[in-house]
Amino acid sequence: MTSNVDGKAPLTEGRSASVPEGYRSGIITAITVLLGFSLSFLRYWGFEAAGDWTLRSAVSTGMLVLAIALQIFALFRSLRIEDSDAAEYRKTVTWFTASAVVLLLGLLLAGLEYSDTAAP
Repeated sequence: MTSNVDGKAPLTEGRSASVPEGYRSGIITAITVLLGFSLSFLRYWGFEAAGDWTLRSAVSTGMLVLAIALQIFALFRSLRIEDSDAAEYRKTVTWFTASAVVLLLGLLLAGLEYSDTAAP
């Protein structure tokens, strides 16, 4: 195998490119910010919000817990050495995106429930 002009070995068949500098730290930051918000909102929703528990509030709480679990899994993936590989990084981004979608749906359902509770 010959080296490139910069002295690095060229990519071989079956090996994908590595993630550019800063991408991994960026996704780790994004995950932890969203995880911090999710945990804070869950604390508010579970312990401080007024009103009785209903089926809709329990479902929204379940969705929030699922989103937090997905965020923790995405954070775990992003901290692995294997996530320097572009293909693995794309999978981690997919998990993170899924967690954000579940979180958004849970927040929308919680907002609907809270608006019904807060109505006079």
